[in-house]
Amino acid sequence: GGPLMSIRMGRRDMDGARQIITNSFYLLLALSVLATVPLLIFKRQILFTFGCSDALWDYAQAYFTTYVSGTVFALLSYGLNQITMSQGFSGTAMRSVMLGAAVNIALDPVFIFALHMGVRGAALATVLSQACSTAYILRFLMSDRAAVRITRQPVNFGWMRRIVQVGLSPALIIALDNVLLISINVMLRKYGGADSDMLIACAAIMQSFMLVITMPLGGITAGTQSILGYNYGACNMARVKQAVRTVARLCMGYALVMTLAGFVAGGLFARLFTRDAAVLAEAARAIRICVLAIVPLGVQYEIVDGFTALGQAQIALPLSFWRKAVYFAALFALPALFGARAIFYAEPVSDVLGPAVSAAAYLLFMDKLLQRRQAAAGTRHWQQGQDAGAPVA
Repeated sequence: GGPLMSIRMGRRDMDGARQIITNSFYLLLALSVLATVPLLIFKRQILFTFGCSDALWDYAQAYFTTYVSGTVFALLSYGLNQITMSQGFSGTAMRSVMLGAAVNIALDPVFIFALHMGVRGAALATVLSQACSTAYILRFLMSDRAAVRITRQPVNFGWMRRIVQVGLSPALIIALDNVLLISINVMLRKYGGADSDMLIACAAIMQSFMLVITMPLGGITAGTQSILGYNYGACNMARVKQAVRTVARLCMGYALVMTLAGFVAGGLFARLFTRDAAVLAEAARAIRICVLAIVPLGVQYEIVDGFTALGQAQIALPLSFWRKAVYFAALFALPALFGARAIFYAEPVSDVLGPAVSAAAYLLFMDKLLQRRQAAAGTRHWQQGQDAGAPVA
C-alpha cells in the first residue's frame, strides 16, 4: 500500500491515497484473522513440524498461543509503520518502533521473574509492546498531522487486489528466505556426515552475519520507496533516476564495507556465538565465502525495491524469484557435486547471477516505463484542458 499511496500523492490524487491507506488497513485486519485462527487450531502440528519435542511442548505452546493471539498488533504495527514512512514521516515510524522496544524490555523482567509467568510472560510482554506501537501509529494516522489519514472509506476490492499484487514480491522473498534456511540445514544434514552438526552451527552463524548485511540493505531501499513513488506520480523522472542511482551506490558502498568486515572480522563475529575452535574456524571460512560477491547484491536490492516502489510488481517479482531460484539450484547441486562445505558457495553464485539479470531488466524496462508514465500524464492533462475549454500550456 505504501508505494501505491506515494504515487497517488505525487499525482495530487489525495482521495485515491486515502482509499489506498484505508483499504490497506482493512487488509491488515483481515489478514490478522486469517493468520490467527488456523495457527491456533493447528498449533500442535505446526510446532512439531518446526522441531518441537514432547519435552519442549509446554514451553512452546505457552509462548506460541500467547504470541499468536496478538497477531493483529504485530501486523498493524509493522504494516502501518510502512504506510507512515511512505508519507515521509520516518521519524514518527521510528518512535513507534522504539516505544515498542522500550515497553518490551521493561515488561520482560516483570512478567518473567516478578510475576513468575515464564515464557508466557515473555510472549505477553511482546504482544503488549506491539499493542503500544499500534496505538501510537494509529493515533498519528487518524490525526490531522498525517499527510494522508485513515478515514471511513468503502471496501474497494480493486485496490485490495492491486495492494496485494505490489506487496507479493517482498512477502514471498521473506517466505522463501525461511524455506531457504530449512533447506540449508536439510542439505548439510544429508551430506555433512559426522560434521553435520558443526556445519549446521556454522550455517546459523553465517546467516546471522548475512542478516547484518541484508537488513540494512532492505532498510535503505525501503526508505527510498516513498521518494521514488512520489516523484514517479509527479512525473519528475530525472528525480526518479537520480534516486535509484544514488541509493544503488549507497547500497554497494555498504556491501563493500561489509565484505571487508567479513574477511577481517568474520572470526570475531563468530566468537559471539561459540568458543569451539573448530566451529570458529569453519564459521569464519563460511562468512568469507558468503561475502565474496555481495557488492552486486546492493544493486539487486535497489532495482527490485525500485520497481516495487513504482507499482511494477510484474517486473519486481520475477527478478526476486530468479535470484532465489539460482540459490536453490546451487544449494542442491553444489553439495551433491563437491561435498557439504560447497553449500556456502550458493550465496555468491546467486549474488552474481541475480543482480546481472536485474541490471539487464533495469536497462531494458526503466526508461520505457518512465516514458510511458510521462505520456499518460500528458494525455490526461490535455484531456483536462479540453474539458475546461482552456488552452494547455
